[in-house]
Amino acid sequence: MSIYVIGSSCAFSKESVMNKSFWREILLLLTSIVICQFTGFIGSLATTPNILTWYTTITKPSFTPPNWIFFPVWVSLYLLMGISAYLIWRHGLRAKGTKSALLLFLIQLILNGFWSFAFFGLHSPLFGGVIIVLLWLAILATVVAFFRRSLPAGILLLPYILWVTFAGILNWSIYILNH
Repeated sequence: MSIYVIGSSCAFSKESVMNKSFWREILLLLTSIVICQFTGFIGSLATTPNILTWYTTITKPSFTPPNWIFFPVWVSLYLLMGISAYLIWRHGLRAKGTKSALLLFLIQLILNGFWSFAFFGLHSPLFGGVIIVLLWLAILATVVAFFRRSLPAGILLLPYILWVTFAGILNWSIYILNH
């Protein structure tokens, strides 16, 4: 019995499940996903208390999605980000380009979490807008670095940069409407 992982060069059989490298791969994958989901959780500490209070009082553009859509979108994006990071990390930190690609990933992940505190925590669409521009640039650099290391890893980040592009337009629209 074999299990094939789509988008990866791995094929796991009964024999490989008993192998240490199999468990290393599983640990790397789970760690990558948990780190990304944890970033979302940290950001939610600033976001959640402000959704039904401050956020409802500001003027938003007509294309603002309903509040309920953000949670499933971000959980899905953090999952894709985690898988993408795993595809890079699994090459090993000694492999050429891996450390720099993962450093870019870490920088964009920190900016991602920081945006929630800037926009929601500080009630500042302006500060959030500045952070989201920096975040977008960091994601772009990460996407380029990931594409150089792994086509699937780069592809998995495309929905993320598209969503952050939309979020940036939404953020700046909110700033303009409320300034």
